[in-house]
Amino acid sequence: MSVSVDTDNFDKEVLKSEGIVLADFYSDSCGPCRKVSPVLNELEEKYKSKIKLAKIDVNCDAKLARKYVVRAVPTIVFFKNGTESTRIIGAADKSDYSSVIEKLI
Repeated sequence: MSVSVDTDNFDKEVLKSEGIVLADFYSDSCGPCRKVSPVLNELEEKYKSKIKLAKIDVNCDAKLARKYVVRAVPTIVFFKNGTESTRIIGAADKSDYSSVIEKLI
């Protein structure tokens, strides 16, 4: 189950999490974001105990988006044990996200 993340709980939910966290920087008004969201939910289900999906609405938390230099949405930032590993900017195929996850596991 994805978790809503903002400045107040980002450290706890992302930086202090063990394992892999997909930080989904999105906007409700973004078409590509709406396309990517169900794909990320499917991956979260597929990799149940191996990944966490953290959703960050850039309209509600612009400060966090600036801190992580998110200039376009969707931007998926992959963290492993609290450290950024890679990111995918823009909508991508399910296989692209899976490939990154498999490399991080």
